[in-house]
Amino acid sequence: MQNPPDLRPDLARARVSETRRDGQPTIGMVSLGCPKALVDSERILTRLRAEGYSISADYAGADAVIVNTCGFLDSAKAESLEAIGEALSENGKVIVTGCLGAEPDYITGVHPRVLAVTGPHQYEQVLDAVHGAVPPSPDPFVDLLPATGVSLTPRHYSYLKISEGCNHKCKFCIIPDMRGRLASRPAKAILREAEKLVEAGVQELLVISQDTSAYGTDWKDRDSKFPFLDLARDLGELGAWVRMHYVYPYPHVRDAIPLMAEGKILPYLDIPFQHAHPDTLRRMARPAAAERTLDEIAAWRATCPDITLRSTFIVGYPGETEAEFQHLLDWMDEAQLDRVGCFQYENVDGARSNALPDHVAPEIKQDRWDRFMEKAQAISEAKLAAKVGQKIDVIVDDVDEDGIATCRTKADAPEIDGNLFIDEGARHLKPGQIVRVEVDEAGEYDLWGQLV
Repeated sequence: MQNPPDLRPDLARARVSETRRDGQPTIGMVSLGCPKALVDSERILTRLRAEGYSISADYAGADAVIVNTCGFLDSAKAESLEAIGEALSENGKVIVTGCLGAEPDYITGVHPRVLAVTGPHQYEQVLDAVHGAVPPSPDPFVDLLPATGVSLTPRHYSYLKISEGCNHKCKFCIIPDMRGRLASRPAKAILREAEKLVEAGVQELLVISQDTSAYGTDWKDRDSKFPFLDLARDLGELGAWVRMHYVYPYPHVRDAIPLMAEGKILPYLDIPFQHAHPDTLRRMARPAAAERTLDEIAAWRATCPDITLRSTFIVGYPGETEAEFQHLLDWMDEAQLDRVGCFQYENVDGARSNALPDHVAPEIKQDRWDRFMEKAQAISEAKLAAKVGQKIDVIVDDVDEDGIATCRTKADAPEIDGNLFIDEGARHLKPGQIVRVEVDEAGEYDLWGQLV
């Protein structure tokens, strides 16, 4: 997956001074992939900024460029190679890091001129490579770092990464090979980072990891059986919107739902169901408990009727029959998920699913994707139509030159879900404001409203 253009760090405005002192070394950054990679990019730039480097938003102004790659799908690998080639062409000095960096020979085989290749979250190696290409020249009296570090997202929201790696062994995924087993950050460090962000004006914390609800279960001597619940509770006391992403549907997740009902954390769960047919799930090496999942969804909604459920699915997985796919459509009718994304299965170099029999033809994958998205769109449209007339709180993301405000409800994560637009009387609003609106129109994915 690629970050939208306005979130590409090479195009975004980093939250640091744009004034460059004489002789100050300057680094550019291109960041591809998921929000977890974006956090890695922020950490790298924060470390470099602390060492006196300036940050350039374009190739021409940089002494060297770091390309943070994605290697999750073959199409993502191709995009990463293209970005590396573009950086080499436009700048010439390129350091590669990120998930695709776990395959250095693959990268240097295509682009032998890159200065260095490092793997995911190998911050020290990236810094060493930058030092070798562009020696630091810090001035402690001038180079001041903001308390929150360098941010590549708008000022009012920030990603909060709580762990690295994953202990699951899904056949279609190579994340554990690239990023290792689950390694949770200390809760105190996460809370300290969250507190600093909120103190700096961040209104929304987007909690991310590869397996958020498994947070802390890698600790042998832990005080709590499920530290995820303690962390959610503590984050909920900071006064910001707290949105949970990548929450694997373990049974203990139900204990987080009362926090949503109480308004401590947002009533929003991003859960990667991937499929619904038991046989497909078994071939994926995922728990085949789709029927119990429907019961769990019903229980969540009973506790917190306003909960928004988001998920992603794979169609055309090897061996998927028409009956299995129809089962998925029927399950969607029952589950009535609010926000849904869908991918056509792709082989990934190193994934065990490549060796499975009965791969699905491309035209059938496309047909199933079309039918799935038609179903998901109809569900979304009906759910949004039911919101017309309601008064809800929204967070302002942007106000354009025509005075139209782009906002999000508690049901919408930035860049991946829908928006609520205010097209009258919104010129005075500022990004990060939370305002109350009455919904007066609904579309397939977006809402329109007026200030109350």
